[in-house]
Amino acid sequence: MKKVLATFAFTAIGSLSAFAGDYSGVISDSKCNHKDDSEKSAACAQKCIKGGADAVLVSGNEVYTIDKASMDKVTPHIGHKVTITGKVDGKVLTVDSIKM
Repeated sequence: MKKVLATFAFTAIGSLSAFAGDYSGVISDSKCNHKDDSEKSAACAQKCIKGGADAVLVSGNEVYTIDKASMDKVTPHIGHKVTITGKVDGKVLTVDSIKM
């Protein structure tokens, strides 16, 4: 019985650490966190990311940092409203797929 409870506890903890789902918002930079997809905001986000800022997804009041392995997927969408399918671990988003 103790093994069953221990296995259940580890499974529950593991499922809390990474939530898979769809996340909608604007791809921006960690410096400015633009919430809109205007040309001015997109140009600023592209400049900041090229300058070393992290790419983020701004979704309502939440800001998720895009993990480094997902940068190739989000780079063409900087400044755009998107829906990302992926996993969140804390505040870091791993991108499985992205669509506009």
